[in-house]
Amino acid sequence: MIRISETTVIPYGELRFVTARSSGPGGQHVNTTDTKVTLVFDVEKSPSLTQLQKVAVKGKLRRRMDKRGVLRVTSQKFRSQKANKDAAITRFVELMQWALTPVAKRRPTAVPRSAKRRRLERKARTGEKKRQRRTPDVSKEY
Repeated sequence: MIRISETTVIPYGELRFVTARSSGPGGQHVNTTDTKVTLVFDVEKSPSLTQLQKVAVKGKLRRRMDKRGVLRVTSQKFRSQKANKDAAITRFVELMQWALTPVAKRRPTAVPRSAKRRRLERKARTGEKKRQRRTPDVSKEY
């Protein structure tokens, strides 16, 4: 069982692992062993998630899912298949926790009086600086 949150648990039976050859350097060993691991989780058909949770996961993780609602997490960081499998599970748990965390509602706030005052003072200083740069109007002096 994989614990996502206090209330959400996903059994290992719902996860599928697909192995393949990793890319990158590694000599002859990389050409003969399947160390890259892809964790496959069908969000659409999962009995462990509620309908509301499925909507949340599909909304936040839609770029990692295909059209059928299947989530894929790949790991090829390590040279061993077991380490990559553990890394994929860890990343899957992190992604699911993030996706199932509710978004805090924004509370609109007013602009503080001090900020308005500082803004107006800054504008006045800038205006004064620009007035000082002007060439004097000689016609008014006579």
